[in-house]
Amino acid sequence: MSKILIIEDEAAIRRVLVKILSEENDSYKVFEANDGLAGVEIIKKEDFDLVLCDIKMPKMDGIEVLEAINKVKPEIPVVMISGHGDLETAVNTMRLGAFDYISKPPDLNRLLNTVRNALDRKELVVENKRLKKKVSKNYEMIGSSQAISEIKEIIEKVAPTEARVLVTGPNGTGKELVAHWLHEKSERSKGPFIEVNCAAIPSELIESELFGHVKGAFTSANKDRAGKFEAANGGTIFLDEIGDMSLSAQAKVLRALQESKVQRVGSDKDIKVNVRVVAATNKNLKKEIEDKKFREDLYHRLAVILIKVPALNDRRDDIPDLINHFSKKIAASQGTVPKEFSKTAIKLLQKYDWTGNIRELRNVVERLLILGEKEISENDVKLFATK
Repeated sequence: MSKILIIEDEAAIRRVLVKILSEENDSYKVFEANDGLAGVEIIKKEDFDLVLCDIKMPKMDGIEVLEAINKVKPEIPVVMISGHGDLETAVNTMRLGAFDYISKPPDLNRLLNTVRNALDRKELVVENKRLKKKVSKNYEMIGSSQAISEIKEIIEKVAPTEARVLVTGPNGTGKELVAHWLHEKSERSKGPFIEVNCAAIPSELIESELFGHVKGAFTSANKDRAGKFEAANGGTIFLDEIGDMSLSAQAKVLRALQESKVQRVGSDKDIKVNVRVVAATNKNLKKEIEDKKFREDLYHRLAVILIKVPALNDRRDDIPDLINHFSKKIAASQGTVPKEFSKTAIKLLQKYDWTGNIRELRNVVERLLILGEKEISENDVKLFATK
């Protein structure tokens, strides 16, 4: 059922519009507001598929209503209702994002065509958003255990916001998958996703990697170079293993978060950046703070939302799904047919101590697919899943 809100101060016009829409389609549920202010309040509380809005009204005119809707629920198409003297204004509202306008008194065919087209557009917008927020199969989070279900629920709530997220957990648990999900389900999904492994970059190069440098800043700086923060502008930067970052680099990251600006190494020029920061670590950052190895002020900037990814030993119920997923994925990459795992083989794998977490399980599955029989048996696990 399509929900339509009519914002119009003239009761007679409202009655005509309600009558036309109700008689045209019994799936239209029509609501009314007698001024702009009341209409905006209703929109804040309810979801609508279409708004018909008068231009000249007391308390809040149609342009102000359109601007308010664009801020709180920009996906709702707005059709302006204009008197004869308002036509120029009505045309101008389309530059501000209005879908269309209709004149008073409303022509039946013109009104109904406009309503149908606007509702079709709304459906397309919603579908496009849904498709954009589908996460790439490369970054699926496999499993339905309580721990993983809770993480997925948090991601659904947090991803559409701009909140910074700190992901914690042991190595090999899939912290980078959480970061990808946060990006792909966010409004920044069209923007870049830039990943930086802070542990893999020497401490003397980390600042240049993150913030860039100018020619001559150091011996091998032969030309100006943009850093990862600039590369991530308009998108997300994922600072993996941030607990291994040097204190001097931490200070610069803190400034970037506070002021949305960076400076290239060797330059005093500020460069504005608009990035969302997701960080991850396998370290206990509170212990690192106590040991003076991590800045407490940076921790509080990063940890607006905390997501803890559990070790595989704490989510053994997900192992059958993970085995099935890896078996299909590895077979596809090798151009072979996935092998079945016997129930006893799976049960045995569920009992193992997975110190290397999901990364280790994937390696074991690949080994079993190569060395095992057509159906992976308990005996294959005992022979080839060396622990």
